[in-house]
Amino acid sequence: MDSSSDAAWGAVGLAPLTGRILEHLIGRPVLTEDEIASAVEYPAEEIGEALRALESEHLVVRTGIRPSRWAAGPPRSTLGALLARRRQELARTELYMERLQEAYRSVPSRRVTSDLFEVVESPDQVAARYAQLLASSKREVLHLAKPPYLRRSPSPVRAGTEPGADPRPVPDPDPQPPEGVRLRSVYDSDGFTDAVSLRTALRGTARGGLLRLLPGLPMKLVVFDDTAGMIPLSKADPAAGSVIVHASPLLDALTALFESVWERATPVSMAGTAEGPQDGGRGEGELSGRAREILDLMAAGLTDDAIARALGLSRRTIQKHISGTADALGARTRFQIALLARERGWVGRR
Repeated sequence: MDSSSDAAWGAVGLAPLTGRILEHLIGRPVLTEDEIASAVEYPAEEIGEALRALESEHLVVRTGIRPSRWAAGPPRSTLGALLARRRQELARTELYMERLQEAYRSVPSRRVTSDLFEVVESPDQVAARYAQLLASSKREVLHLAKPPYLRRSPSPVRAGTEPGADPRPVPDPDPQPPEGVRLRSVYDSDGFTDAVSLRTALRGTARGGLLRLLPGLPMKLVVFDDTAGMIPLSKADPAAGSVIVHASPLLDALTALFESVWERATPVSMAGTAEGPQDGGRGEGELSGRAREILDLMAAGLTDDAIARALGLSRRTIQKHISGTADALGARTRFQIALLARERGWVGRR
């Protein structure tokens, strides 16, 4: 039985083994417990427990005593009745959820202004809600990232040290979605310089995410599928909390804003190798993967130092690649490099 069958049985409240036994019985007239145990390769005592669970749900019937024989009922009627009961239970659970929502909104210290908005004010609350929304994503996560980033919490007092906040920035909540969910990130190239943010962005591309850079992003934003978005309460202080926008025309507008930024941003790939700008074996007019990466980052406005940090290379190595690319293009300035590289299709080909 495959994982999709397991999920189907789980949806109606049956364990995988129980579902496997039912599937086996459906294709046969009657079987003893020993015959079932041999077929599904599970201990007899576990088979007995599973059969009794199926019997309690009226999905199988016992047709003999010594030895007991078991038969499945018609799936359309037996499973149909089980599904009907589960729907009733879900309806009752949904009503209970609404009562819980009212209790959630009634807490004086919690700010839930409507069903469309939710305000979370502490960094811990932001991180927790972020993780919940990320884990529930099924299709795509959209991400705009720009400074200022979060600062580290105050360091604990240790012998011989003074207490105080570590001034190094840490990234906003890590936008790495579940497996199978696509990530599209745009980072503000003006702030794409600290090592932590670079590592966060590169980790996303290593898992198949798409990365672009653009100077002067309008805001920070994360959109989870088409169900929720998260934006900071304060433009200047990311630790001040966030607003969660649920499905609404406003969320549609935020998604449209992301798509507009995405179209204008420069695609960046970090999948190249540490090859030189004039690697052997290439035809005339071709460029190494590493040199393309550097061109992409140059086109996005990064300095040589920022490019070096992004790629884990020395500034001298970056300049050597740039010099080699300039020679290949017959360019004298960075502007000419960018212009001629675009004409040849060496920049932004994703």
